[in-house]
Amino acid sequence: MKKKTLVSILIVFAVASTVLFIQCTSNPKSETKAAYDAALPPDSLCLVQPSWFPHSQTPAPEEGIGSPFDTSSTTNQIFHQWSWNKFLWLTKPDAGGNPLFLNQLQVKQISTQMLPVTVPSGVLVVLQDVAQAGSASAVLRSNPNYNSGKGDTVFYSIHMNPTMYKFADSVVKRGVPDSNGLTYPVGSFEMKVSWVPATAIPASKLSLYYTAMASLSRDGGKTFANTQMALVGMHVVGVVQNHPEFIWATFEHNDIAPNYDWKANSASSATDKLLFKSGSVSGINGIVYDTTTKLGKAPYQVFDLFQYGVPRDSSGILMTTSQSEPINFNNVQGIDQCVQSQLQDVWKNYFYNGSIWLNMDGTTPQRQAFIIDSLRFAISNGTTGSYARGSLNCANVTMETFTQTFQTSIDKVNVTTLANCFSCHHSPSFANSKNVSPLYLSHVFQDYLLAQKGNSVQKVESIKLNEERLILKQQRKL
Repeated sequence: MKKKTLVSILIVFAVASTVLFIQCTSNPKSETKAAYDAALPPDSLCLVQPSWFPHSQTPAPEEGIGSPFDTSSTTNQIFHQWSWNKFLWLTKPDAGGNPLFLNQLQVKQISTQMLPVTVPSGVLVVLQDVAQAGSASAVLRSNPNYNSGKGDTVFYSIHMNPTMYKFADSVVKRGVPDSNGLTYPVGSFEMKVSWVPATAIPASKLSLYYTAMASLSRDGGKTFANTQMALVGMHVVGVVQNHPEFIWATFEHNDIAPNYDWKANSASSATDKLLFKSGSVSGINGIVYDTTTKLGKAPYQVFDLFQYGVPRDSSGILMTTSQSEPINFNNVQGIDQCVQSQLQDVWKNYFYNGSIWLNMDGTTPQRQAFIIDSLRFAISNGTTGSYARGSLNCANVTMETFTQTFQTSIDKVNVTTLANCFSCHHSPSFANSKNVSPLYLSHVFQDYLLAQKGNSVQKVESIKLNEERLILKQQRKL
């Protein structure tokens, strides 16, 4: 297609979107209740597929035409099945015995500006990024008591498959309008992985973590040293048929932090964990960043605000949200138990902490893009009648440690103030919120786009920081 023709089509789309905005912001078409809330027998919560095992032979999940998502009426369970299947496929050993996601021919490691990272011979990953999301640019440190005073910093790597990379690169080079209805092709995926130096983990427990040799920089990329690292968390974010918003799935190691007990109003552990010192903490101080101490306000007492990202109230009861519970909670818990019981390798020590997506049932691809663009910041809403589905307070304790909530106290966390992946990943550009596109769901794409327009790395980070501050301000007004 010629560039001029493409631009004309996108302009027409933008005009049509403006006319139809009110139509889109009304309550979404509900899933067929019988399908979504299908009563599963007690022994049916094992949602795994026999083909996933042994892990060395896990196939890639079906995602396109003819897949479980190629339907006008979805079920809750297929999203959880995709999440575990994708994780198992990405972590299965390649011909060299290393996880598939660290094979540069299959999945590229990229920088935060979507630039390819050159991985030196003798290592599997390059690590230098330490900043978490959020206006404070928080840095997470492990609990020193976990291994005789040897606490350390958590580092991050980003990975993208060729399908998404080539498409995103072509969009920038074609110079499409800043506001558009383009979506990433089915099969596109990004990953973010969290790592900690192996020395932060007791020798007796290190075999319970996946470890890899990394080229590690502690000075922002000036110098590097080969260092053994342990994987502690992973986001798997992918596009399937009828879901251009991505499915946002997250995984954590099972010995790093407890869940908050909403009935007891505290998080506690009788033993030291990687991110949580033994004892208990009440309120949200464990997951609030202190810019003076550079730790949590309750140091080394990080926790998951909601188990599987499924929100509860102060009495411990599951909140009334945009979907029925406890079917979603039970599906996550059930598939976790079943997968882990069938794994024989190190990955059995990791669990699926939930995922989030949108209700796109019965919509066309054009409508799906329109929904994303029109909802803008409301894409994250978990209230009754909203589009969000799955783990409505989805977060990873190693990556969104201090942004699991935007509220200043535990009593302000309710169904209207939930925080999740869509709170920050939405259609408005963080360079100019008047520009909207489903492509802006990816922050590394936005960084790349701004860099290609002549902005320095420092300028891009400044723009992003301003956006994060606006999000924080907006969330705290709720």
